[in-house]
Amino acid sequence: MEQITISWKNERLKIFALWLFILFNIIFRDIHQMTLKSHLEMLLTGYYNGMEVTEIIMLFGAFVVNIPISMLLVSLFTKQAISRKLNMLAGSIMPLILLTSPPTDMDDIFHLSIEILALVCIVRSSFKWRKE
Repeated sequence: MEQITISWKNERLKIFALWLFILFNIIFRDIHQMTLKSHLEMLLTGYYNGMEVTEIIMLFGAFVVNIPISMLLVSLFTKQAISRKLNMLAGSIMPLILLTSPPTDMDDIFHLSIEILALVCIVRSSFKWRKE
């Protein structure tokens, strides 16, 4: 088993930390939204931003949030070549998925911006990541 050295020169650790950063931002933004009266009222009606909340939409949400969760494990526990490719793929797909739900207020714009910036860093780091 390969040994992980804790250093920012270690692409594996850098990419893991960026995925964790993205995941925390997604979770915090969702928790933050739950404190808004308007958000809670929408959820109680069964509609969110004019769209009916169905089991399919909930499943899609679960799939989306599982991408960064899965990439944490991929980043640490798969071979470098596989991890590199999957991180480039997931890092390229996630901004498109995140943009399917456009931001509605300033904090959403902030969170979305830093999530996309972190995803760009993941793709860039993965692209530069050569044989260890």
